[in-house]
Amino acid sequence: MYRERKAVMKNVQEKIGYTFKNVNLLETALTHSSYANECKKENNERLEFLGDSVLSVIISDYIFRRLPNVDEGWLSKYRATLVCEQSLNEISKKISLSKFILLGKGEEMTGGRQRASIVSDAFEAVLAAIYLDGGMETARKWVIDLMRDSINEVVTGHGYADYKTMLQEALQKGTQGKVTYRTIGESGLDHNKVFEVEVLVDDVPKNKGTGHSKKEAEQNAAHTLLKSMGKVQ
Repeated sequence: MYRERKAVMKNVQEKIGYTFKNVNLLETALTHSSYANECKKENNERLEFLGDSVLSVIISDYIFRRLPNVDEGWLSKYRATLVCEQSLNEISKKISLSKFILLGKGEEMTGGRQRASIVSDAFEAVLAAIYLDGGMETARKWVIDLMRDSINEVVTGHGYADYKTMLQEALQKGTQGKVTYRTIGESGLDHNKVFEVEVLVDDVPKNKGTGHSKKEAEQNAAHTLLKSMGKVQ
């Protein structure tokens, strides 16, 4: 049994792309409470608790740095989409995580191995195990490498686009470069204000945009200019 389990742990480490110094952390991360109750072992719930926080910090830091012009409301939406149960379940398929989870007989018989909640919890527990074994930078690299495609899809293919960054990058490819924004109007009640912002390129006024925050108005102004340049629809 020991040799068999050791071989399984070796297989898991090869699949997830990380070799543990303390393989017991990995085994605990894969131990569902149903199996732990049957075999009197420690389950993965404490690691899942830690992994949830580690994942939130890593994703928050990554999208904060990658999207400097996106406000906190959209950053929160992006993070929520990326760390939700269904997202983590899909990511886990890349490393075939579900087949390595230790489940009790009853949980196995009722389809627990395909249950998104169980798989996503195991993913967070494995992340915590990597964090404890190899440190934050190792955990960060592991999870970002796994989630990079999902992050790109969320931040570029759905909802909000970072038009300010897109504009800056588009202009830097040409002869123009300096982009600034100027608030030129403000209306409405305090709880429902509307701001009007003008975007300037090399100090020359170009287009305007409105929004319920200055950041939103700036994004809309950048979007309008990008449309006039034929860069977006």
